[in-house]
Amino acid sequence: MTLALGPEWLQPDTIISWLGPWALVGLALIIFAECGLLLGFFLPGDSLLFTAGLFVAQGAIATPLWLVCTILVVAAIIGNATGYWIGHKAGPAIFDKPESRLFKPEHVAKTQGFFDKYGNRAIVLARFVPIVRTFITVMAGVGRMDPKRYFTYSLVGGIAWAAGVTVLGFWLGQFAFVRANIELILLLIVGISVLPIVVELVRARRKPARRRRNARRPARDAPGSPYPGDP
Repeated sequence: MTLALGPEWLQPDTIISWLGPWALVGLALIIFAECGLLLGFFLPGDSLLFTAGLFVAQGAIATPLWLVCTILVVAAIIGNATGYWIGHKAGPAIFDKPESRLFKPEHVAKTQGFFDKYGNRAIVLARFVPIVRTFITVMAGVGRMDPKRYFTYSLVGGIAWAAGVTVLGFWLGQFAFVRANIELILLLIVGISVLPIVVELVRARRKPARRRRNARRPARDAPGSPYPGDP
């Protein structure tokens, strides 16, 4: 087990090696599950795509790069379509559980607000954020996001993520340093992918402090205020 990357059976190179000649089929199913099924949130999408590209560069996966990218993009898009359908059909019933810590009605409202705030780019950017890319597809269906708009940007995001990360792995896999430090590179990819979550958490923690500071300002300006600087 490598603690940095999780249990041995979730390490990308272990998964691809274990799949053997069925590697591409297995990769497509894993990408589909992570993008469309709620239970697939724990799967290592980013690092798996990167490692797939690296294996193609090394010849461990004999399939041409363009075909690998095409199959993985299709799997990601079909996964998003499935997640949207699940959210659209079963979402209201799933999230109408006040006692559940995960499936709550307010999550639907927050997701709708997320879409309203970030617009079309939310679907594209979510592709690069672990866990978020799994749940946002279902939440888009629950929130009744316009299907045409959703699938258009889901296509853009699917190509940028599935093909982009795979090609990046293929290109970097040609360098000896990358081949010799695969775990370090994968850790870097994981770190970059969770960076948006860290930024959002920091911003969320700063908001209450900012509101408290703003709430104290009228008191400082009020007549007879004891604060220094008052007339």
